[in-house]
Amino acid sequence: MDKRIEKILDSVLAGNRLSTADALVLWREGNFRDLGNAAHEIRNRFNAADEVSYTAFRVVNYTNYCNIECSFCSFMDEVGSGKGYNLSKEEILRKVEEAIKLEAPQLFLQGGVNPDLPFSYYTDTLQAVRETFPDVHIRAFSPVEVLYMEKLIGRELSDVFSLLKAAGMHSFPGAGAEILTDRMRDILSPKKASTTDWLRAMETAQRSGMKSSTNIVWGSEEQDEEIIAHLDALRNLQDKTHGVLSFVPWTFQAQTKKFRLRKVPPHEYLKMVSLSRLFFDNIPHIEVSIMVAGKQLGELALHFGADDINSPVIEENVLRSFGLKSVEESERFISEAGFKPIRRSFSYVRGAKTDTTP
Repeated sequence: MDKRIEKILDSVLAGNRLSTADALVLWREGNFRDLGNAAHEIRNRFNAADEVSYTAFRVVNYTNYCNIECSFCSFMDEVGSGKGYNLSKEEILRKVEEAIKLEAPQLFLQGGVNPDLPFSYYTDTLQAVRETFPDVHIRAFSPVEVLYMEKLIGRELSDVFSLLKAAGMHSFPGAGAEILTDRMRDILSPKKASTTDWLRAMETAQRSGMKSSTNIVWGSEEQDEEIIAHLDALRNLQDKTHGVLSFVPWTFQAQTKKFRLRKVPPHEYLKMVSLSRLFFDNIPHIEVSIMVAGKQLGELALHFGADDINSPVIEENVLRSFGLKSVEESERFISEAGFKPIRRSFSYVRGAKTDTTP
């Protein structure tokens, strides 16, 4: 091992925070196996060495009309085209009922930014789910959606979250992050929330009592320095709020012809998993999305710093899924990877299928 790399890894293993400069060195020059060995050791300090957790939930995309027009998205339909859809409360409730029958009593409610929907659509939907299925955990919306709601009702963002929480929302996903630099956000989706606004939405959600997940999506035109800047922004957010439960590395998938895609090789994916475990000394869990990584690479990632798989996922419409389709398949996957499967809720309550405690 290169002496410089060895010194950096030894420092992290000794309990020192990984600097952004050293993280950049690891990303550019480190061997993914060396990072993986160190990350696995750190992973075992955060979580039980012989266990991997999983969760089961249903995605419900309440509308696919969207005016943000991300260059990489093929899911959206143009507002006013008449080709898309808006789900009714009854349709959403039927989907939740189906999820409960499939042992997935957690809802991930998300859609496009549709200016034709009033704010009451969101609160009424949340309230209907909460009243009909009081034990279902509702993780809902995204920074770009709530920032639109802020403009829609002309009130402070903290008020938006208070209203959503009162209606039944329990937690908030860190969706739509992609790469948190304004240069990349201008390339990927100029109409989307700026880095500052995305972080403002996440901080406001967490200060309102809603726990969150975070992620990165890479494999386009991002620079190495921008990857590290993204990780640093999330670590700084967690230093402020302590509301982030997990980090999930994602890679872009080919969806549109106008999007510049770079194929991320398997060793780079594993290096990202390991680097994130080494960098995030304040985030307890590193999740693997089997849906995106696939089973073989996902299994390896569990030995490179990850301790959780966010599977199975019922009804994923936005991404092509390579994922696990059932609780039984998820438990078998974890067991075959050499770990004991532990069911958990969105809030990481071990042994729980769902929980509705903020």
